[in-house]
Amino acid sequence: MIMKRFTYIALMILLSATYLLAQDSEAMKKVEAAKIGVITERLGLTPEQAEQFWPIYREFSDKRRSILGEMRNARRDFNPQTATEEENRAMMDLSFQVKERELNLEKEYSEKLLRVISTRQLVSLRQAEDDFRRMVLEQLERRARQQNMRENLRERNQDRINGKRGN
Repeated sequence: MIMKRFTYIALMILLSATYLLAQDSEAMKKVEAAKIGVITERLGLTPEQAEQFWPIYREFSDKRRSILGEMRNARRDFNPQTATEEENRAMMDLSFQVKERELNLEKEYSEKLLRVISTRQLVSLRQAEDDFRRMVLEQLERRARQQNMRENLRERNQDRINGKRGN
């Protein structure tokens, strides 16, 4: 019962934070807090495990974000339609290198995490990360649809008002 309530609270924080996601860093902190709550609950971390787990996990996440950021930066100015054969090959090679570095990082940190949590918890971590990412994306999509609906409604109302003035 307590865990279900905790999950509900974490999701409510997530929902309210994603609404503000694009607006300020405080929202990002709320999303991160919700992520911590979801992962802690899904893994069933004891307080002792959590104390050891989170520093390792944050370090891993920061390094993974850095590696993936390199690929994002390389893709930002890359256009495969206008790139030369050599540039396309270099981008492909970079993609392989980034994937390999990410895999090596995951192996390294899996070993570190296994000193703190069980293999079952480690497998659950990957699923919890995927589920959380999916929840955030779904919430952002829902918010975007709601925003579009509100804008369409405003436009229709404005068209009605303008139509009445034209008659």
